Amino acid sequence: MQKKVLITANDIFTISSQKQFEKIALKVFRFQHENNPVYRDFCDFLKVNPQQVKSLAQIPFLPIQFFKSHNVVSNNDPAQVTFTSSGTTGMITSRHIVTDVSLYEESYRNGFSQFYGNIEDYVVLALLPSYLEREGSSLIYMVEDLIKLSNQPESGFYLHNHDDLIKKLTELDESGQNVILIGVTYALLNLIEKHQFQLQNTIIMETGGMKGKRKEMIREELHELLCKGFGVNSIHSEYGMTELLAQAYSLGEGVFECPSWMHILVRDPEDALTYVKDGKTGGINVIDLANINSCSFIATQDLGKKNPNNSFEVLGRFDNSDIRGCNLMVL
Repeated sequence: MQKKVLITANDIFTISSQKQFEKIALKVFRFQHENNPVYRDFCDFLKVNPQQVKSLAQIPFLPIQFFKSHNVVSNNDPAQVTFTSSGTTGMITSRHIVTDVSLYEESYRNGFSQFYGNIEDYVVLALLPSYLEREGSSLIYMVEDLIKLSNQPESGFYLHNHDDLIKKLTELDESGQNVILIGVTYALLNLIEKHQFQLQNTIIMETGGMKGKRKEMIREELHELLCKGFGVNSIHSEYGMTELLAQAYSLGEGVFECPSWMHILVRDPEDALTYVKDGKTGGINVIDLANINSCSFIATQDLGKKNPNNSFEVLGRFDNSDIRGCNLMVL
């Protein structure tokens, strides 16, 4: 019989200290070990006794690839929504089964508020063509809701209608309206090739991803191009993924900060079960306490480094042939 966790959404979204975060994270770990068969098998494979896990660094992190091959859930409730990752034809994509979508909504609403304030202060314009053209995008779910919550009739999605977006963005910015333009990287580059802006009241937020449309670029080069093309001083970024319910945000310089229910650890690229010191590059492990009904402890394929103040930078991705942590994938 499934054991109920004695943790509420309120406990998760009102965390106010590292000590409180660690206490709740250990409770969530024990709950998921008990109720998530995939995660329990993984922990058993590593010979981890949950009673001996007393710190965040001792918690096993499930390789993100498990979402491509298993249903990673921690309860028996029916799926309210299933988010899927994008991928080229024939590629196996990740499936994140969400049994309580209100936790996702609370996570991104509170996260946005923590970094940007009241959503109603902004017109939200979204340039996310590759996401709009497929089903099951968690990013589209979030942005669609933020557009509604903005309560601004000007807010909305743009697919390939660049001329309309250029006109709208210019008019809104010149009127003094606060705007957030959230876009997939290649689409933002396409936009500034068509028109050079000088924006005063607009935040440009890139969600990453060339989606095979352009060659990958290092962040400094990309942000320099975008700053020049939009006439802004900094480029904001959102760090989230299909398998998570929380997002981290960068307000510039590629330095991300987490909401209070999310935390990053950086594992040694040569040994997935040990961690590197702050400032050293390694694999990004994410704790996402909002993901209580799935798995809150995920080893991503992203490379990054953590700063002493718990902010972090994303530096790239592991080559598929180079994921040494996934000698853990033998399950």
